[in-house]
Amino acid sequence: MTKSISEDLKSGALVYHRYPRPGKLEIQPTKPLGNQRDLALAYSPGVAAACEAIVEDPGEAATLTSRQNLVAVVSNGTAVLGLGNIGPLASKPVMEGKAVLFKKFAGIDVFDIEVAQTDVDALVETVAALEPTFGGINLEDIKAPECFEVEERLKARMGIPVFHDDQHGTAIIVGAAVTNALALSGKKIEEIRIVASGAGAAALACLNLLVSLGAKRENIFVTDIEGVVYEGREALMDRWKAVYAQKTQARTLAEVIEGADVFLGLSAGGVLKPEYLERMARLPLVLALANPNPEIMPDVAQAVRPDAMICTGRSDFPNQVNNVLCFPYIFRGALDVGATTINEEMKAAAVKAIAALAREAPSEVVARAYGGEARPFGKESLIPSPFDPRLILRIAPAVAKAAMDTGVAARPLVDLKAYEDSLGGFVFRSGFIMKPLFAAAKAAPKRVIYAEGEDERVLRAAQVVIEEGIARPILIGRPAVVQTRLERFGLSLEIGRDVDLINPEDDPRYRDYVATYLEIAGRQGITPDAARTLVRTNATVIAALAVQRGDADALICGLEGRFQSNLRHLRTIIGMAPGARDFAALSLMITRRGAYFLADTHVRPDPTAEEIADVACACASHVARFGLDPKIALVSHSDFGSIDSPSARKMRDALHLIRERAPNLEVDGEMQADTALLQATRDRVLPHSRLTGEANVLIMPNLDAANIAYQLTKVLADALPVGPILIGPAKPAHVVTPSVTARGIVNMTAVAVVEAQAGL
Repeated sequence: MTKSISEDLKSGALVYHRYPRPGKLEIQPTKPLGNQRDLALAYSPGVAAACEAIVEDPGEAATLTSRQNLVAVVSNGTAVLGLGNIGPLASKPVMEGKAVLFKKFAGIDVFDIEVAQTDVDALVETVAALEPTFGGINLEDIKAPECFEVEERLKARMGIPVFHDDQHGTAIIVGAAVTNALALSGKKIEEIRIVASGAGAAALACLNLLVSLGAKRENIFVTDIEGVVYEGREALMDRWKAVYAQKTQARTLAEVIEGADVFLGLSAGGVLKPEYLERMARLPLVLALANPNPEIMPDVAQAVRPDAMICTGRSDFPNQVNNVLCFPYIFRGALDVGATTINEEMKAAAVKAIAALAREAPSEVVARAYGGEARPFGKESLIPSPFDPRLILRIAPAVAKAAMDTGVAARPLVDLKAYEDSLGGFVFRSGFIMKPLFAAAKAAPKRVIYAEGEDERVLRAAQVVIEEGIARPILIGRPAVVQTRLERFGLSLEIGRDVDLINPEDDPRYRDYVATYLEIAGRQGITPDAARTLVRTNATVIAALAVQRGDADALICGLEGRFQSNLRHLRTIIGMAPGARDFAALSLMITRRGAYFLADTHVRPDPTAEEIADVACACASHVARFGLDPKIALVSHSDFGSIDSPSARKMRDALHLIRERAPNLEVDGEMQADTALLQATRDRVLPHSRLTGEANVLIMPNLDAANIAYQLTKVLADALPVGPILIGPAKPAHVVTPSVTARGIVNMTAVAVVEAQAGL
C-alpha cells in the first residue's frame, strides 16, 4: 500500500484525516437533552427504570439501549492489508474507516477497538468480555493462523455474531462469482477443479465456503510460497491448511493448474503466468484478487484466453470483489433479528442473494441511476456493483430469514415483507447519493472547463477528477502560477498530460474568442474594446466562450465574483435552453436524515405561478438523474388553503399548471415544510394527498424563502450542499458559490458531465 500511494494522495489523506477535526467518527446523542426533565429521563433518576427492566428481562437491552445496532470492529493490527503487522495504534485509521462503511452503507453504529494483545488466550478473553456492550463483533486484520483460533473460540463463547470479515466477506463474494460463472459456463460445482494461490485467512475461508456450496475437497489444490500443499508437508503448515493437503507429486502452481476451472488468487501480483492460463479448462474463472497488482492483469488474461471470466479486487475493472458488497448488509440482517451467530446458512443466503441480484434485469431506478447503461448479467457482470442500491434490499432480508429458519434469531421478524419495505427507506439516506452520477460520468468522461483554474480548490478537485476518471479538466490560468501551485500543494497533475490550460494572457484562440463574443453580444452593448478586455480578464467569459465554441463540454465558475454577474455572462453567451424562460437554481442538501432538493435557491426573486411550474417540472428531470423518484412539495406558510394570501394562491395555481403539464408527477401543495416532510402530519391535514411518504423536492415560493432554507439547512443540519445546479442553460454550465469546497467542485463536475452526456 505504501509503495503504491502517490505523494499527492498521501498529502490529501493526511489533510482529510486531520481537518476540520481529527479522525472520521464522532458520537451523537439520539435523544433531546434540552431541559431538566430530559436530563432526569436520560440519567438519574429516570435511567434506573431502564436498568431495572433489563435486570428483569435481558432481552429489553435491545429496545432500551443502542446495543442491538452497535458493532465492535476489533483488531490487534497484526495483518493490516498492504501494511502488515503495524500494531493496534497505527491500525486505528483503518478501523475507523471500516466503521464509516458500516454506518454509510447500512446505518450500523460502530466502536472501533484496537487491542494491544497478540496472545490468543488474552485476546479471546478481552473480546469475550465486551459482549454486554455490543450486538455483534467484526474481527479485522488479525493475522493467520491466529485469526482462525480467535474466531472459533469467540463464536463458541459469545451469544452474539462474531464475524472475521477478512475471511468470510471475501468468501461470500467469491461464492457469488463462482455461482454465476458456473451458470454461464454450464459447469457443476461438484465437478469443477479449483486451484488456489495463497493459503491465508481469506483464501481458506473462500475454499471452505465453496465446499459448503458443493465443491469437492479432492478437486481443490492449494499453493502458497512453499509450493503445493500436499500430504506430509511440514513447512508452513497448520491444521486449517492441512484440510486441503492432497496426495500428489505436484509441487508447483504450474503443475496443478492443468485443466483448472477456477483459479483463486489471494497471493501476489504476477503469480498466474499467461502460459499457465492457457492450460486451464474452457470458460475458466480467474479470481485474481491480490491488490494493488492482481495475479494476472485482466487485459493480459483476455489476450491469452478471450473466453475467461475475470474478477479482481480493483475498482477500475469489472467484477470487483469488494467486501463492502456484503459485510454491512449481513450484519444489518443479523442484528435486526437478534441473531446469536452468523452461521453457514446465513452466509450461503448472502451468496445466493448477491448472485441473484447480478442476474436481475436492472430496475428502472437502477438503470437510470447508472446513466441508463447498467451492464446486464454476463462475463463482465458476475457480481453487482458495490454501489448498487438494491444490495441492502436483497442481502439483509435473506440473512435475516436464514437466521430465523435455523433458529438463531432471538427476535424473529413478524412480517418479512414489512422489513424489506423498511429497508427501502435507507437506500438514499446513506450519503452515497452522488455515486450513481460518478458511475455514469466515469462511463463517458467529458471536457469540463474551470474558470478559476488557479484556485487551490479547483486544483485539488482536478486531481480527484483525474483519479476518478470522470472528466478531462481544462483550467483557465497562467501556466507559471498553476505550475507553482501544483508543486506547492504536492499535486501530481501535469499540464498537457492530465489537464489542459487556457492562458488568459496568451492563448492562440484569443482572436477567435473575441470574434465569437462580438457575434453573440455585439447588439447587447458589448463593443470591440470591451470584448477584447473581457476575453483577457474575465474567466467566466472565457469559459462560456470555450463551451459555446465546442472547445469544452461543460463549465464550472463562481469561486470568484458575484453570482448574478457570472449568471449574466452565461445568459449572454450560452443562452437559454429551448422553452426555458430563465435560469433557476436547484440545490441538493445531503443531511443525516436524507437527501433533499431545494429550489429556486439563487436566481428568481419572486417567480410567478407559471415560473414555479416550470421549475418544478425541470427539477423532476434533474432529480431523476440521481436515481430518485421525485416527490415534490410546493412549500408555503399555508397548509392546503389554511391561509388565503397571494403567496399561497400562487402555489395553488402552480400546482394546477404542473398537473396539466405532467399529470404523472407525484406533487402536491401548497403545504408547510413539516407537512411536506412528515406523512403523519400530512395525513391529519389532508388524508388523501397525492404526495406519499416524505417529499424530497421542496419548491419555495420566492428567493428569500429558498435561500434562507438553504443556508439554515447547511449550517444547522450540518448538511453537505451539492450545487447550486443551474437549470435552463442551453449547454451544461454551473455557477457555484465562493464558499464551495474542493469536494463540492468534484460533485458538480460529475453533475455537469452527466448533463453533457445527455446532450443538454
